[in-house]
Amino acid sequence: MKNTLYLKFLLAYLIFGFFGFVVVATFASSMTEDMMRRNKAESLYKVATLVADTYATDLYTSNTSLDTVKNEIDMLDLYLTSTIWIISPSGSIILDSSTPYDVENQVTVENFDPVWNSDTFYTIGTFFDSFEEDVLSVSAPIIVNYKVQGYVVIHTTIQELDNFTNQILNISYITLVILFLLSLIILIFFTNLVYRPLRKITKATEEYAAGNLHYQFQVDSADEIGYLAASLSYMASELARGEDDQKKLVANVSHDFRSPLTSIKGYSEAMLDGTIPPEMHEKYLTIVQNESDRLIKLTNSLLTLNNLNTDGMILDKTDFDVNEIIRKTAATFEGACRQKKISLQLLLTGETLYANADVTKIQQVLYNLLDNAIKFSHKDSVIKIESIEKHNKILISVKDQGIGIPKESIRQIWDRFYKTDLSRGKDKKGTGLGLSITREIIRAHGENINVISTEGEGSEFIFTLPLSDKNED
Repeated sequence: MKNTLYLKFLLAYLIFGFFGFVVVATFASSMTEDMMRRNKAESLYKVATLVADTYATDLYTSNTSLDTVKNEIDMLDLYLTSTIWIISPSGSIILDSSTPYDVENQVTVENFDPVWNSDTFYTIGTFFDSFEEDVLSVSAPIIVNYKVQGYVVIHTTIQELDNFTNQILNISYITLVILFLLSLIILIFFTNLVYRPLRKITKATEEYAAGNLHYQFQVDSADEIGYLAASLSYMASELARGEDDQKKLVANVSHDFRSPLTSIKGYSEAMLDGTIPPEMHEKYLTIVQNESDRLIKLTNSLLTLNNLNTDGMILDKTDFDVNEIIRKTAATFEGACRQKKISLQLLLTGETLYANADVTKIQQVLYNLLDNAIKFSHKDSVIKIESIEKHNKILISVKDQGIGIPKESIRQIWDRFYKTDLSRGKDKKGTGLGLSITREIIRAHGENINVISTEGEGSEFIFTLPLSDKNED
């Protein structure tokens, strides 16, 4: 972005101000000038018509004297600040409010045309070269016995009108400047509420694009920009967490692969170079085989977990007796239980209890939970496996009397490769992926799995399954 948006907005603001002044200085000025001249002309025309219908008519009907009419138009001249003439059709100025009355030296307007204002009631000019500068002139005929005896003509200087027009325009200019300055508030608001947050967001995207996913920024706004910033920050945190998980996964996989590979390589070289005598080969080949099995188990677990995390995973859901699956799975651990003198107690609801799920994957869940329960249980203890029908769901519980899980580790047990400090000594062959696989399978079914554990007393894993309609038959 590099200031482009801000410069565009600032340029648009300046262009708006410039054209505002241009419009006021041209169109508004011309319109105001025309309006002022027309209003002044209308006002003077009313006065001219009044004088023509009263004093001037009385003068031509001998009802009043020239001196009386001269005094009246002189007073109107002072009031209107305009020159008033009474002029004959031939152009002779009978009375002039701007000069004393002089019968012997009467002034005549050369080339006077009685129909000079036939198209409009006022004109602007020197009035047949009677003035050195332009004046606004209006005229009203003096009609006696249906005959035009003369004209009342009123002149006012254009300069006076222009001065008054300029005063009005100056007010417009000042108002425009004030509005332009006040509109700076919009620019300030744009800077603080839009531009600066966008700069922060842009800076953050540049940092994220450069690989710095831990870059922190904050936009204190409750609008769409604030929501965008929060979404971007959340996206970065998720990407950073994914990157950290990936690094952790690579480190854990490398660690878990390195140990058995080191053992296999070391024992193989020792047998080949004679360090281990032939009579001891069987013992160490057994160790090599166990380590190989461990690598195979780890690889299979990783492939399984990867497939479970793939979007669009297809579940082969069928109706099956979950109680029967529990019995079969428990039977596979008969030897391990006998070795540790552990009793399996099955508390099953009914003879049959049908669930609608992927039977193979649910059997894997049960296998993982039972394997963990036996692995971390004390000798001469009891493991309870229970199935309950509740609220149109099936609840399956696997509860042991083992070492338990520390409170601070409860949330981490679902992470890949995670092993608590208490379990490390007992889980020699574990991959740390069993519970991750278990949770992903249950989530794929749209169900939940939880754990209740007390350190030193044991753990209970509880998960739900959808109840099959077959139970109603």
